[in-house]
Amino acid sequence: MNYELCMNAEQISIKLNNKRIGIAGCGGLGSNCAVALARVGIGALVIVDFDVISVSNLNRQYYFRDQVGMKKTQALRENILRIDPKVNVVEHAIKLTPENIPVLFAGCDVIIEAFDLADQKEMLIETVLSEMPGVPLVVGLGMAGYGMNDTIHCRKADNLYICGDETSEIGPDMPPIAPRVGMVANMQANVVLEILLNGEIAK
Repeated sequence: MNYELCMNAEQISIKLNNKRIGIAGCGGLGSNCAVALARVGIGALVIVDFDVISVSNLNRQYYFRDQVGMKKTQALRENILRIDPKVNVVEHAIKLTPENIPVLFAGCDVIIEAFDLADQKEMLIETVLSEMPGVPLVVGLGMAGYGMNDTIHCRKADNLYICGDETSEIGPDMPPIAPRVGMVANMQANVVLEILLNGEIAK
């Protein structure tokens, strides 16, 4: 860590107040990452997801039992505003496509990929890298199961930041559950802070 770049909580909040972050997917990664960023004073969050909350989501996503059946974007916006009503939360209950990604995330300083499915991840990555050059993209890759703390890391490849173990695949014997999903979500949020406050992640 570069201690010359350290600053206090008030300085961090001031620097983040005019920043706009896009979050693609409001499940385990997206909901927890959004909440972490809201707590540190981010100015605006653009959250996009077409899904609704189910009981099975509650083991890892930042929602509550009385929100089951709600659109994830609506419930997440409510939860964020309970934490900090000053955050400008722009919600889009829509499925992301190569055509609407540049429109919905226009003006974002950083975009966070928080999808479950590999084909969606690939689509978002290819679209952002080709259609929105220069916008950092922070993705989550590999967080299934439990334990294995030392396998989670962050790797930078040009303007792409990859958080996770990059190998574990979700399945019946390797479900996504709160601890490891939360670790990766908060690592994504932390990478966003490094990009916004320091210009890039520390080597």
